Order: sequence, then C-alpha cells, then structure tokens
Amino acid sequence: MRGLNSRLPMTLTRFHLIAVLAISQIFGWGTSFDMLGVLGRTIASDLNISTEVGFLGMTVMMLTMGFAGPLSGRLLEKHGAAKVMAAGSVVFAFGLALLSQAHEPVLYFAAWLAMGIGGTFSLSVPCYAAVVEREGASAKSMIGILMLFTGLSPTICWPLANWLNGLFGWRETLLAAAAFHLVVLTPLHLFGLPTVTARSHTAQAAADRDPMPLTAQQQKLAMLALAVISLGFSGLTFGVSSSLIEMMKQAGATPALALQLGSLRSVIGISARAADTFAGKHVSPMASGLAATGLIIVAFLALAFGQGSTVMLGLFIGAYGFGSGLSAISRTVLPLSFFSANRYAGISAKLALPGNISTALSPVVVAALLDRGGLPLVLGFTLLVGALVLAALMMLVMIHRSKALVTVTP
Repeated sequence: MRGLNSRLPMTLTRFHLIAVLAISQIFGWGTSFDMLGVLGRTIASDLNISTEVGFLGMTVMMLTMGFAGPLSGRLLEKHGAAKVMAAGSVVFAFGLALLSQAHEPVLYFAAWLAMGIGGTFSLSVPCYAAVVEREGASAKSMIGILMLFTGLSPTICWPLANWLNGLFGWRETLLAAAAFHLVVLTPLHLFGLPTVTARSHTAQAAADRDPMPLTAQQQKLAMLALAVISLGFSGLTFGVSSSLIEMMKQAGATPALALQLGSLRSVIGISARAADTFAGKHVSPMASGLAATGLIIVAFLALAFGQGSTVMLGLFIGAYGFGSGLSAISRTVLPLSFFSANRYAGISAKLALPGNISTALSPVVVAALLDRGGLPLVLGFTLLVGALVLAALMMLVMIHRSKALVTVTP
C-alpha cells in the first residue's frame, strides 16, 4: 500500500486522505461524544443515575482531551499522526469496552476518562495534524472538506446505534463500537493513511519556516490571542447551541417556530463551511474569523432587539448558523498564519486546552445563566465573549500587518 501511495496522482492521494480521515472522525465522534444522544438515557436508567449525571461523561471526556492536549502535541511531533491516531483507537476500544461493563458511576466515569485520552490521540487535532503533515501550509481547503464530512457523524451513527441497541442492547452496542475501533480504525490509521513523502530541501525549509518572523513577545501575544479565540468560539457555538431553542422561545418565538429555526442551524453551518472551503486561498483565516465574529454579534443583537419578530428570529438563526460554521474552520487553521506547518501539531494541541474546557463547561454556564437571569443575562454574556474574540482577532491582524510591512520594506 505504501509503495502504491507514492505513485498515486496528487488528486487521488488527497481523496484517499480525506476518505480515511472522514471515516476516522465520523465513527470516532459518533461512538463517543455523539453516542449519548441516542443511548444516554438508556444507560443512565440502567445504571440508576440521573440523565444529568450520565451526560457528565461527555464533560469528563472533553476536559480530559483538553488537559492531555500538550502530551498529544509532543507525541505528534515525535511519532507522527498515523501512530498516535492508531494508539488513540486502541485506547478508545478499551474505554468503550470498559463502559459496556459499567454497573456503577465510578467505572462509568473511568471509561469516559479513557475515551478522553483516546480522543486526545485520535480526534480533531491529530486528524488535522495528519492533513498538515501531508499538505503543509496549504491544508486549509482539505481541513474544510474534512469538516463537512465530520458534521455527518450524528446523521450516520445515531440511526446505527439506535438499530444495534434495539437488536442487542446498549452494552453489546458499545462492545461492537470497541471492536470497530480495534479491528477497523486502528489499522486504518496505522496503514491506511497516505505516506508522508520525503520533502525536497526547498519544501522542508518552507515547512520549517514560520510565515513571518515574529519576535518572542509577538509569539506569546499571538498564542494568547489564539487561546482566547479558541475559548470564545467554542463557548459561542457549543455553549449556545444546547440552549438555542429555549433562547428563541424566551425572545418571543412559538415552540414550533423555535424548533423549525433551530433545526436549520446545522444546515446553515455546513453551508458556511462549504462556502469558506470553496473560497480557499482567496479568504484568509483571519478574514473568516472576523466575519464569523461579526455575524455572531449581529445575531445576538437581532435576538435582543427583535421583539419576537419572525424576520428578526430568521436573521438571528441565519447569522448565528453561518457565523458558527465559519468559526470552526477559522480557529482550526489560524495557527498556520503565524507558525510553521511543522509546529502546527504542538501549537494546536496546546490550544485544545482552552477550547475543550470551554466546550465542556459552556453549555452548563449558558443554561445556568438562562435559568437564573433569563435571556438578557445570556445575551450580555455572549456579547461580552464576542467582543473579547473580536479584540483577539484584531490583535492578530495588527501583528500580521506589522510584520507584513517589515517584510516588504526595502
């Protein structure tokens, strides 16, 4: 297979890469974070715990992925994405098998801890690092295409999990998922990814070279800004999405209208990712990030001042859906605008810490604010977060422009 890979045309090699990683991410997320959407209440009932406690498993997984991110970055830089992702699949299989045997909360949360480690090694950051290893700084469009497929995870895995659960029960369903990680995904990661070809001296130098010569202070400021963007975008997307329907109802939408509009968000988000991917090199990650932030802020303002108008509610879901879709690609590829392709894995793994912590905790924070202070308090919070993200993006723009001027000055 490896010998054949080196002779494949570039377009076919890229298709091969996308196909392998799409399978990896669809079933990786679908058998872990997304799985509770179908099996969560059944598992909680069988273990005699509340649904809220059961869903804390996802929080444990995301927090573990965040805190283990730096370790993942070091392993990716040392061993490459293929070996790290294969190890992640093995750990995932162990975690799912452990979860299938849980009869009390201790073993239940231990299983989610193991799946968090498996996710650190095989989901998102390692996946995108695999693309950057093979595509270098031009990986943006490939990552965008991959994100389109990853968004299909619930569409594919929810019906499959529901069918298996009906036939065999949730424990056997999880054992089947563990077997899939071990028998299919582990060798797919280890042997199925296209080979990282030896680079010419020129290509290697390009991969080692930062896009612009930043001072140590500027590198720290860029990392700080990227961390704020990762944390903020995660909160504005994952945090708000779980309370989206209730927010629209409190803004004046009927339950039926809120449900109809809420169901459009993911479609609009995927359309935004497709548009950004199609634009390719013509739109920089910073421009995408600024557009995303502006749209999200406009969305919340429309909800705040729309007085329940159907038009303003439509504007809200359209701007929010498109902005959240753009934000996903922007925050993923922004590091390539300031740091070399060879540093991408380590830097992205560090940035996963604030992003995953925000993903894990922001739904709880937004729900608590909505229950205790109502829609005005949530909107005040989201607009504040949006302003912080906008400030961080402007800091990156200023750093980029200052270095660009230095580069072109004779």
